[in-house]
Amino acid sequence: MSHTVETASKLSVAPRRPRLSLPTRLQSISDLRRRRIIFLSLNFVSYVALLTGAAQLMSAGGWTPVDMIMFACFAIGTPWAILGFWNAVIGLWLLHFHANPGKTVAPYARAGDADTPLFVKTAVLMTLRNEDPARAIARLKTVKESLDRTGHGKAYSYFLLSDTNVAEVAQAEERLVAEWQASTADGDRIFYRRRTDNSGFKAGNVRDFCERWGAGYDLMLPLDADSLMSGDAIVRMTRMMQAHPRLGILQSLVVGMPSASAFARIFQFGMRHGMRSYTMGQAWWVADCGPFWGHNAFVRIRPFKVHCELPVLPGKPPLGGHILSHDQVEAVLMRKAGYEVRVLPCEIGSWEENPPTMIDFIKRDVRWCQGNMQYAKLLGLPGLLPLSRFQLAWAMLMFVGIPAWTLMIALLPAAAYEAQSVADYPVGLAIGLYVAFFAMYLAPKIAGLIDATLTKGGMNSYGGPLRFLASAVIELVFSFLQGAVSTIRTTIFMIGLAFGKSVTWGGQSRDAHGVSWATAFENFWPQTLFGIVVCAALYYVSPTVLLWSLPLTLGYLLAMPFAVISSQPSVGRWLQRVGLCGIPEDFRTPAEIRALDRRNQTDGDLPLSQQAA
Repeated sequence: MSHTVETASKLSVAPRRPRLSLPTRLQSISDLRRRRIIFLSLNFVSYVALLTGAAQLMSAGGWTPVDMIMFACFAIGTPWAILGFWNAVIGLWLLHFHANPGKTVAPYARAGDADTPLFVKTAVLMTLRNEDPARAIARLKTVKESLDRTGHGKAYSYFLLSDTNVAEVAQAEERLVAEWQASTADGDRIFYRRRTDNSGFKAGNVRDFCERWGAGYDLMLPLDADSLMSGDAIVRMTRMMQAHPRLGILQSLVVGMPSASAFARIFQFGMRHGMRSYTMGQAWWVADCGPFWGHNAFVRIRPFKVHCELPVLPGKPPLGGHILSHDQVEAVLMRKAGYEVRVLPCEIGSWEENPPTMIDFIKRDVRWCQGNMQYAKLLGLPGLLPLSRFQLAWAMLMFVGIPAWTLMIALLPAAAYEAQSVADYPVGLAIGLYVAFFAMYLAPKIAGLIDATLTKGGMNSYGGPLRFLASAVIELVFSFLQGAVSTIRTTIFMIGLAFGKSVTWGGQSRDAHGVSWATAFENFWPQTLFGIVVCAALYYVSPTVLLWSLPLTLGYLLAMPFAVISSQPSVGRWLQRVGLCGIPEDFRTPAEIRALDRRNQTDGDLPLSQQAA
């Protein structure tokens, strides 16, 4: 059997080879500079306008310490909403009011439609750590079968890269891969390797692959244990990479899979329609400095191996040591080397599974939080492009803004109390600022709803207009509740970071399962207590302000029932049965998801998809 068990090499600085000769850029520098100036100007003007309004509001009656703290928190927490607003607006304009958005945003994509032979060799990688091996390998088998149906299967090899440290799981991995190799005529293109430790985490796992096997392949396609891609999508993206050697990383737009979990189902419904316009708008201005999400993306191996080795950060964890959120750092290093990093801003057959419960969602979120905070030590890295530094800073600001908003809400009763003593308090300005912020915060969702409405057959792909609109209402309420619960947990975690608290790297729960009331109490009593204190104080000071605050504060009070109800398999099954919060794959299931359903049913698991009536 083609497998080895060995210890990963340490992440050290690799010797630098001469920079490869690069072909012509896909878009002119002057055009991209113009776009970025437009985008920066729109964001700057919006930010100044909101800050001006906030300053006028908080200075009414004179500045107090509460006013100054709330203004500072508003200044920190607002930029993320503004950026999302303009991404969504620009994306919606491109999708429905521009003559050729594909050529404008993704000029490389046309190569994917050409019927050209493949002469590049691609390694399809799946990284594992204490995951259900049968579940993960079923996905990789499905990818291989889909690729074989395209007629280009021989251009791809498959690697199970394990960091598993649980003996029983490792034995199952080895046995299942051996059975897979023996069951197919081309088992020599299926490989298994397990490290005895997970030094460098997932990035170290992939780095080890590059050192051992990278010279034998041109491209790699990293997949997570919950990833799935269609063969047609993979071949199309391979042709894009083959036709444009300057592409260093090509990230697909990853969307959720049909789920039996109510939490995942509702969450990914909102993500699905909201991401189209947001990602299209983002791709318009970031262009060659696009995002990398670490999976379901093509990576050119040679420049990745030479230029994208991650440094080991000085100091101890949580902010020192190996980098947790490796993907964005690898993207900026690839861009530093002169290669382009692009995101293909359309759904082409690239899927993942979302966390099935609120608890699993938070675990993933705090791991990202710690990884993004490590970027503070990389902002001064020599040679990075200005936009790359901005992206690292922005990734940090996404999480820094969360405790800022939490503090604002905590101070809201004090601010309402002070406002009562101000003659002619600008109530209209307060309402206007509140509405303006929420319009920007909700812009990606609103743009997604408009996009589905304007797209021919858009609402029908979600089960029809009635189901789509009802699902949109459910998801909007869900997003406010989920946001309140996660912000408190992230705030507590960020405070813990200052005292050395760190996350651990292990397997993730991916299947639908219930959360008990005892578990909900154990995890969410801080949210509930915070909500009781804030809402009781607001009720005492001003019941009217309390009513206005409910979109932000109700989630704290309902944290426990929200976590329990949204996790119940029976709720998920009911949503499936009536067709609510379904994504297009629920109603028109692709062959790859149907094949995976059959495998899961054979193994005794629940099917992923449901066939809507």
